[in-house]
Amino acid sequence: MIYTLKSYILIRSDDNYHKIIKYLFYLCIKPIAEHMIKKILIANRGEIAVRVIRTCREMGISTVAVYSDADRTAMHVRYADEAYYLGPSPSTESYLVIDKVIDAAKKSGADAIHPGYGFLSENAVFADRIAQEGMLFIGPSSFAIQTMGDKITARQNMIAAGVPVVPGTQEKLEDEKQIIKVGDEVGFPIMVKASAGGGGKGMRLVNDRNELVAAVQTAQSEARAAFGDDAVYIERYISSPHHIEFQVLADKHGDVIHLFERECSVQRRHQKVVEETPSPLMTPELREEMGKAAVAAAKAVNYEGAGTIEFLVDDNRNYYFLEMNTRLQVEHPITEMVTGVDLVKEQILIASGEKLSYKQKDLQQKGHAIECRIYAEDPENNFMPSPGFIKKLTEPQGMGVRNDGYVYDGFEIPLFYDPMISKLVTWGKDREEAIIRMKRALSDYQIAGIKTSIPFLGRIMETPEFTEGRYNTHFIANNEKTLLTQCTEQEDPENGNKQLEDLAMIASLLEYTLVRKEKNGDQNGQNGKSSKNPWKDFGRKISATRL
Repeated sequence: MIYTLKSYILIRSDDNYHKIIKYLFYLCIKPIAEHMIKKILIANRGEIAVRVIRTCREMGISTVAVYSDADRTAMHVRYADEAYYLGPSPSTESYLVIDKVIDAAKKSGADAIHPGYGFLSENAVFADRIAQEGMLFIGPSSFAIQTMGDKITARQNMIAAGVPVVPGTQEKLEDEKQIIKVGDEVGFPIMVKASAGGGGKGMRLVNDRNELVAAVQTAQSEARAAFGDDAVYIERYISSPHHIEFQVLADKHGDVIHLFERECSVQRRHQKVVEETPSPLMTPELREEMGKAAVAAAKAVNYEGAGTIEFLVDDNRNYYFLEMNTRLQVEHPITEMVTGVDLVKEQILIASGEKLSYKQKDLQQKGHAIECRIYAEDPENNFMPSPGFIKKLTEPQGMGVRNDGYVYDGFEIPLFYDPMISKLVTWGKDREEAIIRMKRALSDYQIAGIKTSIPFLGRIMETPEFTEGRYNTHFIANNEKTLLTQCTEQEDPENGNKQLEDLAMIASLLEYTLVRKEKNGDQNGQNGKSSKNPWKDFGRKISATRL
């Protein structure tokens, strides 16, 4: 057929022949590429598993969930097309066991695995095993994961790529003499960080050289226990730092773009609590410069997929590479809200071999988005986790509100995993509207039965330092007295928003009374019906108590 077509076209034009052959090739190959991934196993749990499944459904891709004992009735298990049991509740016996996850994928016939974030998402061995089994890993290569996962190696690569880094060491610290020498050269105060670290583990702030050796030894011990690697490095401590990160996307054809910045400076114990985009600190010139640096960082390791380049920025807007997260970030929804890009969809298309759906010139930030991480924890008790049964759940709705969650009435928040319940996101035409909308959404968010961070987050939205956009990573520490004020009874989450429970009890009593009147008849009414409406009476009483 092609030869016949060729003979005919040659009479017309060689140029047309090539165009038609190219078009026929496109028609034949394009559908194969688009439908290469037919079934995805999500190697995760909670809200991120539910979030990935949603995009897969929109793309017509079958989904496979995995679960532990604690997650037998979890939302992601109910929502997926199939579900496979991994093992006991501790993640070390279920979600972190590579062989079990791979076995589930093979049994289900999945041709790709999405790791979400956490667990095995930045495990180079896991990425290699998936490839060895003939499946696709929806993420970067094991080389990129390993290179950027090791902070010392990452710093070396960034320096080579011309990306600014915080002054410090480029090699593993070995002995006390070297530690003291490097500390004096870098200058105090300094940060000691685990090379394989994350989440604040293996990290120490040192203000004096007399504290340095002990701090390094403590960080090494903590890093060894947490990551199985005691390598640590030293870098200069940036006073009043802003934590700003850039979302990047890179395909397998060498194209890399950034989707602008996220401000992540509201943190407790180096864990993000509130994120927003655009950053109040950013200028158009700085955004363009940092965006180019983020793209250069991704290209330096031949990156593929979605990733995040994190920077520290000082008050003078000098920026320095901090680290790269080779996965989808918890806070990715705010980027989606202002750009209109489905990052999970892009991950899947990239893994399928597709070129990026967007060029850099196609992207722009529209409006403002804020994310609050809703945790089952007690802010008044050093943010201790607050597992337990959810008696009643009322999630916020309305224009510009998005809530990525996974819990429901009667669900038990397990002890074994991160206590995050959901990610509440609001969008507004500007920052002021996004904050106002977040305050409303937080007040509408009712979770009875456990303590949550909702009241704490509400106070953040009221704090002038935040509302005026002049905060940095010391925000919570600087406003601790205001933010951690003891909850009033009205907002006490341990009692499950006591007002709601009281209202439910009163309503039940009224309903019971009304039923009795209907059965026995009401002497003051006609035909056994009361001339009074108890619900209206109750509403008047409630209104009166609020005056």
